Amino acid sequence: MTTTIRWYSDLGMTDLEQVGGKNASLGEMVSNLARLGVQVPDGFATTADAYREFLGATGLAERIEKQLSELDTEDTVALAAAGREIREMVVAQPFPERLEAEIRTAYERLAAGSGAEASFAVRSSATAEDLPDASFAGQQETFLNVRGIDAVLGAIREVFASLYNDRAIAYRVHHSFEHAAVALSAGVQKMVRSDLGSSGVLFTVDTESGFDQAVFITSAFGLGEGVVQGAVNPDEFYVYKPGLREDRPAILQRTIGEKATKMVYTDDPAVGRTTEFIEVDPAERTRLSLTDEQVTALAHQALIIEEHYGRPMDVEWGLDGADGELYILQARPETVQSRAGGTLEKYQLTGRGDVRVEGRAIGAKIGAGPVRVMTSIDRMHEFVPGEVLVADMTDPDWEPIMKRASAIVTNRGGRTCHAAIIARELGIPAVVGTGGATRELADGEEVTVSAAEGDTGFVYDGTLDFTVATSEVDAMPELGTKIMMNVGTPAQAFAFSRLPHAGVGLARLEFIVNRQIGIHPRALLELDRLRTEEPDLAADVSARVAAYASPREFFIRRVAEGVATIAAAFAPEPVIVRMSDFKSNEYANLLGGSLFEPHEENPMIGYRGASRYLSEDFAECFAMECEALRYVREEMGLSNVKLMIPFVRTPAEGKGVIDLLAGHGLVRGQNDLEVIMMCEIPSNAAIPEQFLEHFDGFSIGSNDMTQLTLGLDRDSGLVADAFDERDPAVLFMLSRAIEACRTAGKYVGICGQGPSDHPDLAHWLMEQGITSMSLNPDTVVDTWLRLAGQGDGTA
Repeated sequence: MTTTIRWYSDLGMTDLEQVGGKNASLGEMVSNLARLGVQVPDGFATTADAYREFLGATGLAERIEKQLSELDTEDTVALAAAGREIREMVVAQPFPERLEAEIRTAYERLAAGSGAEASFAVRSSATAEDLPDASFAGQQETFLNVRGIDAVLGAIREVFASLYNDRAIAYRVHHSFEHAAVALSAGVQKMVRSDLGSSGVLFTVDTESGFDQAVFITSAFGLGEGVVQGAVNPDEFYVYKPGLREDRPAILQRTIGEKATKMVYTDDPAVGRTTEFIEVDPAERTRLSLTDEQVTALAHQALIIEEHYGRPMDVEWGLDGADGELYILQARPETVQSRAGGTLEKYQLTGRGDVRVEGRAIGAKIGAGPVRVMTSIDRMHEFVPGEVLVADMTDPDWEPIMKRASAIVTNRGGRTCHAAIIARELGIPAVVGTGGATRELADGEEVTVSAAEGDTGFVYDGTLDFTVATSEVDAMPELGTKIMMNVGTPAQAFAFSRLPHAGVGLARLEFIVNRQIGIHPRALLELDRLRTEEPDLAADVSARVAAYASPREFFIRRVAEGVATIAAAFAPEPVIVRMSDFKSNEYANLLGGSLFEPHEENPMIGYRGASRYLSEDFAECFAMECEALRYVREEMGLSNVKLMIPFVRTPAEGKGVIDLLAGHGLVRGQNDLEVIMMCEIPSNAAIPEQFLEHFDGFSIGSNDMTQLTLGLDRDSGLVADAFDERDPAVLFMLSRAIEACRTAGKYVGICGQGPSDHPDLAHWLMEQGITSMSLNPDTVVDTWLRLAGQGDGTA
């Protein structure tokens, strides 16, 4: 006699053919990972044998097969009609007597002791689902908050019928799965009360770049279907795996999502709806939906799961608001980045247009075409291949047309929503969570969708030109000079780390402050005073820091996140972080900055760099920078971070900053801390030996060195033509600095624009024996190959 019911505690991945990928994986974790700390709610699953017995009892299987064999899935009207008819037949089919009896018995055992209010999730698991070479995620139905045995039996029939959803039929055809070869298993689990807590999706690899040393977690209040569907813009977290393994603070990034709605139970499931979306209180939206402790605990479970399966994983999870515990609800292989090889594609716009909408970038590609705003799946037949699909959000019902789109744009959703997952799988760009794309864009308008410009995706007016460069980056020729990178923003660090590199020669702290803080540090430190003197400004600042314990904590944590993200992306290679080098006019542009910055006729050579750090007015601001950097190095263990001090006019200033750093716990030489000095003022090259007494080497800033040696303002269009790093006077200064460092046995690199712009300058620097060149990321591969004598450097 065939088996119709299996308990998760008796299942494993060897049972995939009987209970499908989802249920087999749940069983694998219950059986093998519970003792290691992975919490999965127990439950039971119907088997493939039970499903086939259910369909075969009255010859329904043969009728279904005949109808599907004659179906053209490209005909969306016929597809919808056939799917609807088959599902109606399946739902109307009674259970065989033995199957129903065994489901009832299993339900009584699962529900025992749970009380009258207990509810259950009934999930689908196809026997060909979640295999490494195909993702059937979301192809079949899941029913939440199902109460009572009669409702459970009805949900199981609906799950069986969902194997013939339009999307599931089309997906099997598209991926060459025989319909009859796929059976369905229904899993029944006690619900995790994430309607009272939070939930979401995590990946053990970065979904955009493929960076595999971080766990990427999305989270929102309420049941997880809101995140999966893309109905909610969730919070996001990145957690560093090596830090987790060493039990150090390991959270690299925290991003607060909009979280405007959440999915909860209905008060009376008997009315036919078991869940609903409600608005989240505005005050609650501004706080993170997980604490640091919960993020870390969840990431630990993810790490255990990945190590058990031996591959990147895609995991759904829930935080039970009743018992405070974190539970794993699904785990399946990640199917996009895990297939990526050593070939790097770089999409780059060569044209420009007006930005129509922007949101989260998905896919690091560019697509273009006429807009098709889809407000209802009933209009699916109108969609023309090559159009840009614009929708409020998508769900699995949309997949037959998504595969025809040149790009996807949605109002709602985060980086793990349905639209994002399918766009990655299809290899097309998407911009999700735009807020108003369906309102701002109209049918027939030509647009270009760019997800290739970092974390933010843009929809431009018109069809813009773009290029696609392909590079093989698995093996690069050896060079005597190390090639490093200038990395401006943490959002692109994971992607840039895929390029060949010897680390980061310049990470600008002011870029991190500008993008992740946006507020003048003194406005944060003096917020109480601003509440009296500048109440509107104070209210704006208060809103931006609401999720943090204090304004000071906001600055320190956000700066630490930015630095740690870059350091983790490039570890164990060095990451040289330049302390903030805003000029007074640039600081004034930050929120509240005009209240605290002096007016200078020439800020380029004014209140900046070392002299600012040593001033009384900036002392507490610099202390916050130091605390953030100390936290990254000492607490998070990212000791590959080195410090760089800009615009040091005299050796006395240099010594003063070194002493100041030590006073803040950043002692040169302790825990391998190296402090590099920017060599960018003629005085630095005139008496380099005296400066090197206080520093571990130089990083040449060729931009400032050129303008100050030649006496021209690089921001002035009137004299811009005379700006050239290859001028003999500038080369003399550079050679002096390089020679002094080589004689002293200290590091010397260059992080200015020159080597990126001028191949002949890069060759000259290599001949001088410079230790490293830090280049703009888009020039790394070409310059590397050119220096190695391999043609013109074109990959």
